[in-house]
Amino acid sequence: MAIYPKLIEEALSKVRYPGTGKDLVSAGMVEDDIRIDGNKVSFSLLFEKPNDPFIKSVVKAAETAILTYVGPEVEIKGNIRAVSKQAPRPEPDKLLPQVKHIIAVSSGKGGVGKSTVAANLAVALAGLGYQVGLLDADIFGPSQPKMFRVEEARPTMVEVGGRELIEPAENYGVKLLSIGFFVNKEDAVLWRGAMASNALKQLIADANWGELDYFLIDLPPGTSDIHLTMVQTLAITGAVVVTTPQEVALADARKGISMFQSDKINVPVLGLIENMAWFTPAELPQNKYYLFGKEGGKRLAEELQVPLLGQIPIVQSICEGGDNGAPVALNPDSITGQAFRSLAEAVTLQIQKREEELPPTARVQIKG
Repeated sequence: MAIYPKLIEEALSKVRYPGTGKDLVSAGMVEDDIRIDGNKVSFSLLFEKPNDPFIKSVVKAAETAILTYVGPEVEIKGNIRAVSKQAPRPEPDKLLPQVKHIIAVSSGKGGVGKSTVAANLAVALAGLGYQVGLLDADIFGPSQPKMFRVEEARPTMVEVGGRELIEPAENYGVKLLSIGFFVNKEDAVLWRGAMASNALKQLIADANWGELDYFLIDLPPGTSDIHLTMVQTLAITGAVVVTTPQEVALADARKGISMFQSDKINVPVLGLIENMAWFTPAELPQNKYYLFGKEGGKRLAEELQVPLLGQIPIVQSICEGGDNGAPVALNPDSITGQAFRSLAEAVTLQIQKREEELPPTARVQIKG
């Protein structure tokens, strides 16, 4: 029996794509590359995305249709190639090639102001002239959209290099993505760990971050599989750990630092940040009241031999800035603005020191 391309197309017209209900031919999924060599037939099927969930079942159905309607002597199994319109997602070790430094912002427990520090650190770095991105990886308590006054933002898709990518929101010179953009802000996010990790991978790999000097990740508090996902997905430059001077917070901060230094994680700890170090009334800016203990973070940094990157006071404007979507780091002349600017400078200094310790071939040039 002679085999013709038309016979192959007629057989494929009997197969429907589950996503649309259309047959493969009318859906335009059969590429114009049908090749026939004796009884051997090969061709390509075109899918929208490289991770289309129906690829295997459609290829199998196409093989069955050809053997049924053209003839059992056709050599077709293994000869159907699945191709996609969209370029494949880069491998994990090649993610964010245009990002120079990735910084994880972490805390051993909740309530120590980690997200506030992350937001103000990002703004302070942008104020120093760097290109900055911030990923709100706190899946179950996303707060960065509010802090950046972009709660109503709904990121759109843009085509870059043949791929459809999420365009981050941007304010105060910082590019931002958060799961908060994609869920109702009034609803709780009830996801298992695997779902949360996959969502974060998509916000990293399928987003148009572009060229960045610093990419900050606001991690969930504690130690979880999300932390493992981040270190397995990205080549993190280093981590900063946020704590308060209180003994309960310090105990958890110690665990957080230990996690990053463990063999399984092995991420350099750039330093410790002591938040809520003291209370300073606006009318008495020189006064310091140690509400949660004095210099607990400083002592822990010395004990664990990690740098103390900064001590951030409790000032009413920090809370107000977060609630109003105007981080205090926007005003570098204020007491708190100066504190976050100094913190940003300390972080960049630690990274520069780390760069100098690396072999020349492993160094990344940064601005400044």
